[in-house]
Amino acid sequence: MADSQLELRALRILVVDDDENIRFAIAMCLESDGHKVVVAGTIEDALERAAAEAFDLIFLDVRLGMQSGLDYIKPLLDSNPWTRIVVITAFASIETAVEAMKRGATDYLPKPFEPAQLLLLTRKVAERRVLERKVEALQRTLGEMDVEADVSTSSPLWRDSIELARGIATTSVPVLIRGERGSGRGRLARAIHAWSWRSQGPFATVSLDGRNADEIEAELFGAGGGDNVGAIAFCQGGTLLLHEIGSLPARLQPRLLTLLRDKEYERQGQATRCSVDVRIIASTSADLSAEVTAGHFRVDLLMALTITQIDIPPLRHRPDDILPLAERYLAMFSRERAHPIVGLSRDAAFILKNHSWPGNLRELRNTMERAALMCQSDLISLDDLPADLMSGAEKTEAEPAGRYRIGDLVPLKTIEEAHIRQVLASAKTLRRAATILGVNASALCRKLKRLDEESDNGKPSE
Repeated sequence: MADSQLELRALRILVVDDDENIRFAIAMCLESDGHKVVVAGTIEDALERAAAEAFDLIFLDVRLGMQSGLDYIKPLLDSNPWTRIVVITAFASIETAVEAMKRGATDYLPKPFEPAQLLLLTRKVAERRVLERKVEALQRTLGEMDVEADVSTSSPLWRDSIELARGIATTSVPVLIRGERGSGRGRLARAIHAWSWRSQGPFATVSLDGRNADEIEAELFGAGGGDNVGAIAFCQGGTLLLHEIGSLPARLQPRLLTLLRDKEYERQGQATRCSVDVRIIASTSADLSAEVTAGHFRVDLLMALTITQIDIPPLRHRPDDILPLAERYLAMFSRERAHPIVGLSRDAAFILKNHSWPGNLRELRNTMERAALMCQSDLISLDDLPADLMSGAEKTEAEPAGRYRIGDLVPLKTIEEAHIRQVLASAKTLRRAATILGVNASALCRKLKRLDEESDNGKPSE
């Protein structure tokens, strides 16, 4: 019971009835149960309200003066496709109920009715809405979830960012998350949503990178009166993540600024503004200040987004997190195999920790998925890792591969090291590189480890 009560949230309800006393009584009853209620005495007023605001539930009287409420079920649903309509009337009949259901109504409530009946029906709609939102949110985020269920870290830099995120999660201010691609910006955004009071509401992600303005407009603001209500309306009471906000087309930037400032937006193809309660989290891998200077991004929009700014350090700046994350990914992929993998060999762990991970978490995840597929034992070995992960293949700024030639007046060991690194950079797998060099993979790893240690200690080549 406690869990059910925790999940239920206040509904936004529209009551349409030409009897002022009935409107007042219904509103008082529903507001006492914590819901937000708007009333309308005419169908014209109701249609205007429905076009300007999103409602979860509409109580619609069948007799509205000389008009029939049944004729306006479809127009109301066109404005609020996600709403539930309950028809109320003093002229109850089976025929009326059937006709109302055919036109899209959810339920039927005959007058007179007791407050308990009204509240029971409303709570059933609230329970159903919670389930629907959970299913919708799952469908929208399916395939986007990172393996980490938490954001634990050994990095002071990352820990500071996480604590800042926890601190602002309970507010509704916009958040800008900055970080390299693949660094976990989406994961942090979902964590902020989970830590907030909006956690029972929907969470959705809209990627702006590489898309034209019309596509983005339709996904964000909806497509007219069709089934696509848009990500903004979908996220009512929840959180919307805008990935790569620097790619937002110039003509849509004023509309996002209006949403941030006024909690209102214009649905595509409609001139009337809609009110919405949604938290905006934006992410970027670009320098937005440079985009402002270049005239590609509005300075007032940047100021509105940077009320709270969180920076995510790249994976190479948090080396102590690499192996725990790799093992967590490995545990996930291992569960999908009949033959379990228990961990990493010593040499494989060394390679993983010393790689610079330009693709950050995404690259690490893909690497562990590939390794799990290649592995034929219960430990990930060097043979299961791609050759370009060898740490020496990237630590060659002082002596880049291919710089030296046979006959150059340098020690033999220097020529050998340059040759090894060049082969590693070109070979598709570590095993292939070892075969070309005429050594086994373990020996090759030990040789590179020794070379790296000598380089780090400043020991000259002999």
